[in-house]
Amino acid sequence: MTVIDSLEALEALYTPAPVAASTVKVADRITPHYRALIEASPFLALATVGPEGLDCSPRGDQPGFVRIADDRTLILPDRRGNNRIDSLRNVVRDPRVALMFLIPGSGTTFRVNGRAAVSADPDLLASFAVDGKAPRTCLVVTVVEAYFQCARAIVRSGLWKAEAQVDPRSLPSPGAMLAAMSEDTVGGAEYDKAWPERAAASLW
Repeated sequence: MTVIDSLEALEALYTPAPVAASTVKVADRITPHYRALIEASPFLALATVGPEGLDCSPRGDQPGFVRIADDRTLILPDRRGNNRIDSLRNVVRDPRVALMFLIPGSGTTFRVNGRAAVSADPDLLASFAVDGKAPRTCLVVTVVEAYFQCARAIVRSGLWKAEAQVDPRSLPSPGAMLAAMSEDTVGGAEYDKAWPERAAASLW
């Protein structure tokens, strides 16, 4: 295996240098156009870093679930989950975060790099309540860089094409994976059977 171990060697493989369209799009704030992308997105991937290494976690809600407090501040509610809180543990120890927003049907993705803090302010949490249920915390992100990504990855993957959708029955189920990892002490068919009702009752 040939390993690239210097920036010079790496950059020599990627010529010519990036054109203006790849660089002028980077902003240190949320522009009006970038606001429209955030408000249309129901899903993002949240990347964090901690002493144990990196983590990337999905976040999803109704479109516009990420609040734009001002042009340099985003707020994400931390909805109910499994209480592993890997991302939040990382942020408490290292504030660096990266967000990648996806918009169903659009080839354009949107990326934010910044620094975050975990807030448990009661008034802030109450403002994110759904069906009377507030998140336990919110992630307050200070924007350092914001920019859109071109559509090549989405086009290549066919992500939004109906014919590209995978039949879930062709994949191992969560119950099956849990059972295999726990010598049948956790998960199994009953876990899968109960999951839809359990999830519906604990989304918020």
